[in-house]
Amino acid sequence: MERKMKRRDFMKTTAAAGAGLTRVGSVSPKEDTDAYYDRLADTLDKLPNAFPRTKSNIEILLLKKIFTPDEAWLASQLTGIRESIDVIAGRTGLSVEETTKRLAEMTQRGFVRGSVNSGKFRLAPFIVGIYEAQLWDMDHELAHLIEDYMEEGGAEFMKPRPAIHRVVPAQSAVKTDLILPYDDVKAVLMASKSFRVRDCICRVQQDLLDSRKCDFPVHVCLNFAPVERPPSPRDISREEALDLLDEVEEIGLVHSVTNVAKGFYYVCNCCGCCCGILRGITEWGIENSAASANYYSVIDPDECTGCGKCVSTREKIG
Repeated sequence: MERKMKRRDFMKTTAAAGAGLTRVGSVSPKEDTDAYYDRLADTLDKLPNAFPRTKSNIEILLLKKIFTPDEAWLASQLTGIRESIDVIAGRTGLSVEETTKRLAEMTQRGFVRGSVNSGKFRLAPFIVGIYEAQLWDMDHELAHLIEDYMEEGGAEFMKPRPAIHRVVPAQSAVKTDLILPYDDVKAVLMASKSFRVRDCICRVQQDLLDSRKCDFPVHVCLNFAPVERPPSPRDISREEALDLLDEVEEIGLVHSVTNVAKGFYYVCNCCGCCCGILRGITEWGIENSAASANYYSVIDPDECTGCGKCVSTREKIG
């Protein structure tokens, strides 16, 4: 007997189960809850990062796995622009107190961005946002749903320009005085005050699918902030963050950050076989799924040992 169900067989049972994917939640009987998820899918697709609809509607099963009906209904009422609680409450018909409570809970689950202190909230994109927040809830079922969604058209979110992510050069490979300010990850780390590391959700997902093609480490995703944060088990020191950056460069991983000039607060350390963004290049034919680094590589014959680390992911990303 196989240890894990094949993905296509799994999807047949999942489709038959239908509403069985939905988390427990209390909803109004006035409207079919399927409409909440359909509206949420359309709302997510209107955000800059997009959430492409598919012919199979597998994205609805995916959203049912992640959101309760109540959460899907409220999330579908939000936009990509931060709005005050009063405005959101007025739109939904909920009290300000109930709206605040629900949005605070959804912020903790990674569905919404904002805070009670600011009094403003907006809907998080599916990628980068809601998907990454599923790290602690990722299971075999969710891993299959995400993989099939990407293969059935979800990966199309990477086609529009500008790209969501950009790669930055290996810091040890470029002379310090030649690194552009928005590519200098080490300088950003030096200016930050708190640092955390977590598992790479892409490798966790591929492990659950039993389809990982590499043996790169999982605990390598860095995030940092310009302010002190409440203590977390994932906290590390600045020195440990810098050491991790050097270690992942040494084994051949690619630094990837959000595609903005200022204000990026995480570094993904990616491989072309697991990373959803880089697989756009390596598997799904989306050549510009990530914005290329502002440099090109050359071989230094005096230093090259022929180890081959640069030939796989880094060669394809450019």
